[in-house]
Amino acid sequence: MARDQLQVLNALDVAKTQWYHFTAIIIAGMGFFTDAYDLFCISLVTKLLGRIYYHKEGADTPGSLPDNVASAVTGVALCGTLTGQLFFGWLGDKMGRKRVYGLTLMLMVFCSIASGLSFGKDPKAVMATLCFFRFWLGFGIGGDYPLSATIMSEYANKKTRGAFIAAVFAMQGFGIVSGGIVTILVSAAFKARYPAPPYENGAGASTVPEADYVWRIILMFGAIPALLTYYWRMKMPETARYTALIAKNAKQAAADMSKVLQVDLEVEQEKVDQKTGADYGLFSSQFLHRHGLHLLGTTTTWFLLDIAFYSQNLFQKDIFTAIGWIPKAKTMNALQEVYKIARAQTLIALCSTVPGYWFTVALIDKLGRFTIQLIGFFFMTVFMFALAIPYHHWTIPDNRIGFVVMYSFTFFFANFGPNATTFVVPAEIFPARLRSTCHGISAAAGKAGAIVGSFGFIYAADYIGVKKTLIILGVVNFSGFLFTFLVPESKGKSLEELSGEAEDQNATET
Repeated sequence: MARDQLQVLNALDVAKTQWYHFTAIIIAGMGFFTDAYDLFCISLVTKLLGRIYYHKEGADTPGSLPDNVASAVTGVALCGTLTGQLFFGWLGDKMGRKRVYGLTLMLMVFCSIASGLSFGKDPKAVMATLCFFRFWLGFGIGGDYPLSATIMSEYANKKTRGAFIAAVFAMQGFGIVSGGIVTILVSAAFKARYPAPPYENGAGASTVPEADYVWRIILMFGAIPALLTYYWRMKMPETARYTALIAKNAKQAAADMSKVLQVDLEVEQEKVDQKTGADYGLFSSQFLHRHGLHLLGTTTTWFLLDIAFYSQNLFQKDIFTAIGWIPKAKTMNALQEVYKIARAQTLIALCSTVPGYWFTVALIDKLGRFTIQLIGFFFMTVFMFALAIPYHHWTIPDNRIGFVVMYSFTFFFANFGPNATTFVVPAEIFPARLRSTCHGISAAAGKAGAIVGSFGFIYAADYIGVKKTLIILGVVNFSGFLFTFLVPESKGKSLEELSGEAEDQNATET
């Protein structure tokens, strides 16, 4: 295939791992670091929001967010993310990956700060303002998914492409850990400076007025890493595959990649002008014939994964409280509760989430995407049923550590498994002119699953109990295992081979 391929694309495919690869991983990865921080830090402060804004005089337990408010606060950013994935995915194919890359980042910076400055005279106004800005924060985050994945796939060589894309996504793990660490540090500092009694010893005094600053600082901190990478994003050249295959500008593609690869590349404008084979649209019968099952596979597996993954991540605190790993709320003051929730979630992330991501990075180009996704879904199913069926056993105080270990394994195999591979594969198997759009559609299906998980888990846990909810999540994981068989293996092949563009070029020449 290399003989028929443009020289600039072949040079990218066979390039040895160089400094520019790591630069691209860091620039794209810091966006994902911010994405994860912003999406998951809200789960660390929802209990605090309940104590501050929904305190009831004389109540036996601290104030908590009503179910509808809790669902909105945790889920509204996911709704924004879904919308952003579809919009910016489409825009990335129309205007270019780089041109809209900076816009998503600045939107994330502005809305992170604005979320922390949410204002209002009463709880309803504060929550409405918070939800408004978190929707638009999610909109910016949504754009980062298809753009970062597509840019990294189009910059990478074919030998280690999976590891590079997975490394970008693995920055999510550091974002989740950083959210926990920032929360621990901020809550510990305020706790030391403004001591307060437990709720049961003084309901009103247990939540100091200064606690209102804590959640705001935590949310606003997410703007910092995004702001630091803006300049470098703007300096990245457009990908050669967009410039050559979509914009049809061979001269610019060769000039850009000559600087990146530090080699002289031939301008092949005539060859670019002949590449017309993959001009079919998303809604054409040709796309349906070639990639319809692939798109069905990437959307359904991401959808099913995120139902389980987000419900587990966003509601860890509820599960840990239910099994007694975090003390009852009334035995702590507001800042103690924030501190202990953050400590528990950070421990889980450090011991299972982060290692799972990097196991994928290390093995994805050896085992392949398909194998890792099957392994992940299989063991997520096994461990979820192992938690759910003997659920009463895990609630006994002596067995709680065992529950936490098993729960950690579900996170490990989510990340050494479908949470990484569902991000990688859609950036590889679709044609260049539809790559960002199809990744955006796949990611949006995932966020639809995340919305089902985040909105549905609250009501399911309340109305049918944690045990039955965990059984349902086990069934969801097994369904993901089955739908994985629709997704092709993309290890070791060029993007043009995977998408069929190489075949189209051969057909055009003959």
